Amino acid sequence: MQAGESYAIGLDFGSNAVRCVVIDCATGHEAGVGVWGYRCGDKGVFGSASNPHVARQDPKDFVDGLCAVVPMALLDAVEKNPAFSIDSVIGVGIDTTGSTPMPVDENLKPLAFREEFRDNLNAKAWMWKDHSSVAEAELITRKAKEIRPEYLSICGGTYSSEWYFSKVFHCLNVDPQVFDAAYIWLEMADYLPALLCGIDCVDDMKFSVCAAGHKAMFNESWGGFPDSSFWASIDPRLGEYRNRLPSRAYSSDHQAGKLSEEWSRKLGLPAGIPVAVGAFDAHLGAVGAGVGAGRMVKIIGTSVCDVLVGADVDQIPGVCGIVDGSIVPGMKGIEAGQSAVGDIFNWFIEKVCGGDASMFARLEEQAAKLKPGQSGLMALDWQNGNRSILADARLTGLIVGLTLQTTQAEIYRCLLEATAFGARRILDRLEEYGVDVREVVACGGIAEKNPLFMQIYADVLGRTMMISASSQTCALGAAIMAMVAAGIYPDVPAAQKRVCSFKEEVYRPVSSAKVVYDQLYKVYCELHDSFGFGNHASVMKELLKIRQ
Repeated sequence: MQAGESYAIGLDFGSNAVRCVVIDCATGHEAGVGVWGYRCGDKGVFGSASNPHVARQDPKDFVDGLCAVVPMALLDAVEKNPAFSIDSVIGVGIDTTGSTPMPVDENLKPLAFREEFRDNLNAKAWMWKDHSSVAEAELITRKAKEIRPEYLSICGGTYSSEWYFSKVFHCLNVDPQVFDAAYIWLEMADYLPALLCGIDCVDDMKFSVCAAGHKAMFNESWGGFPDSSFWASIDPRLGEYRNRLPSRAYSSDHQAGKLSEEWSRKLGLPAGIPVAVGAFDAHLGAVGAGVGAGRMVKIIGTSVCDVLVGADVDQIPGVCGIVDGSIVPGMKGIEAGQSAVGDIFNWFIEKVCGGDASMFARLEEQAAKLKPGQSGLMALDWQNGNRSILADARLTGLIVGLTLQTTQAEIYRCLLEATAFGARRILDRLEEYGVDVREVVACGGIAEKNPLFMQIYADVLGRTMMISASSQTCALGAAIMAMVAAGIYPDVPAAQKRVCSFKEEVYRPVSSAKVVYDQLYKVYCELHDSFGFGNHASVMKELLKIRQ
């Protein structure tokens, strides 16, 4: 099959909305785009007044969004190009947030769709940013260190409360009725391709190695997921549950199956076209942003994921996983990141300053007039915990240097800088273990709209910062996987060469600013290490304990 006159569908299920792009396989041009905001909860998210770490989503939003957004994008393609034909669509690719697992029954039906569980938060999808499983994650980490240290070697040395088994285990502890009713917990990245293909049996599914490897300690060298005896040593019911999990996982250039007749009618797409194995948004966003050897991609949004590929790296303490084929098949995918970046800026504007979106422009203008170090402030970017390299959800934010003259703009710039210093701490760890990063590609709304943010990052990281030309890199990456799964291109790099591009604007380090930021970074590292695992490591956790 040839690239000319063919199109691929890329679906990106984010935290608050689902996006669909119709991509020209030959050029990467966005022929059509659709966006549908989730309707349930608060912009798609259910929280808990009694536990600020809870973040759940209703699978109804994913299904309703799917039905709405694909026809929307197809209509957009037809209106923009009357010659466009739906019959020329050759495949579908899907990405989702993660780890976002959901309990389902033996027929892969979400428990949240049952009347008895309709209002039960534990029966919904557990969002990537749900941190309610801290105690379970710590127990899994301790037990692995005791009897299966190899399991932690591929995920940075610490199992996270954001990840799959922590959430399943927490449900077992707080709601055994939901745990017992579930046959299996499916990542949304696995559930949605199976849904589109009409698959209703676990044995017929192709699970994502991206999801399984980065969030559930899957590795072929020990037979897939951690063994049942390991889980039984934590809780016998977890050991029994492990036996229901598959033994294989696949990269996203494989076909999960073919689009079913039912979903062909619902979406208006040709029946029988390939549906690629799913993956996480950040990983396919990196594919859409041209990730490759020596090029790191930062997917910048409410949080940040740093995504790289390499060939010879096996262990990096503090990263979120090193998984063969999770990003680009044939290469090891490396993931790190920060639990909050955009969320920190929103918190400051909305919660602290009582402002709205219009306030960003004013503070941006004022903060841009400040020189590096002028405010005398330093912050730790841990308002939602630390993902990399400490992997500790019970760390919290900190600002040092406040005076009676400190202004909103100074604090705002300090927070921008803190996230950049956190990014540099990750970059330093990668380089310590031989990962070469020569350039950085940023994608997401912040990268496109906030030049001060981008320049600060260039100065702090000491790297050239580019921006992906696509504003929908995650969906574009999903579409690339659809192209490869459908045989349009022989592999991912060949597809990237044709469809990935970058904006003309490039941010380069300013030497005078870099000198000051190098000094400030030493201060950041002193705070980072002291409050992260040094003399003051108990301070933040003691405050949380008192609050609770």
